[in-house]
Amino acid sequence: MSTPVPSALKIEGLGLQIGGATILKDVDLDIAPGSLVGVIGPNGAGKTTLFNVISGVARPTAGRILMNGDDITRTSVPQRARAGLGRTFQTSSLFPRLSVLENVRLAAQVSRGGNYSLLRFPRRADASTEHALEQLIKVGLTHKLDTAAGDISHGDKRKLEIAVLLATEARIVLLDEPMAGVASGDVAGLVQNIRELQRETGCTVLMVEHHIEVLMDLVEKVAVMYSGSIIAFDTPQQIMANPLVQSAYLGRTEGSAA
Repeated sequence: MSTPVPSALKIEGLGLQIGGATILKDVDLDIAPGSLVGVIGPNGAGKTTLFNVISGVARPTAGRILMNGDDITRTSVPQRARAGLGRTFQTSSLFPRLSVLENVRLAAQVSRGGNYSLLRFPRRADASTEHALEQLIKVGLTHKLDTAAGDISHGDKRKLEIAVLLATEARIVLLDEPMAGVASGDVAGLVQNIRELQRETGCTVLMVEHHIEVLMDLVEKVAVMYSGSIIAFDTPQQIMANPLVQSAYLGRTEGSAA
């Protein structure tokens, strides 16, 4: 009998309270390896907070997080990164004064056991640079190699963030509103980049996105958050037909936890 493959990411009874306020409550989520999952919900539902807890930016007050069967609930952000967890943020986390190539090369360098040293940089012939160039080819940014990351368009910044994740060889990727601020003409290309990221690497992708129509065409399953809890987890078709989900959106309220 074959050994069951553990979930890529399993969240059990996750909770977060801050100053007496409940931000997350009894969150359960079981994500299969290699899947592409969307997370939606009205403003204040707790989507970004959930990503903060998964990535280690915030510590939960209840429950646990398992990554490939290992408990990472109390591990640090760097430890999770080394274990194969990568993340983008709503606002860019790139080094704006470094070139496009330098940003990706640094990620490749660190993933190979190096550090964030810029000494003797850039070097066009070493393994980290070659790996970085391969990722930039995939996202279509080779024409911007020497351009400062802070000077490229918002859509290209999002593509660059994906190239950085590819360079780290992350096995679980959290994308926090990758389409935010992206021009409508760049959305299709970015969607294709995300699809290729998942297909080519076999990584597991968990994605928060407000562009519902874009997300529904991209993901395999959708988790719906409302008031700090997940109220539904199903295929896009079943989610769109779910009366509870429809009620949550029609009665949505604004809040501070996005």
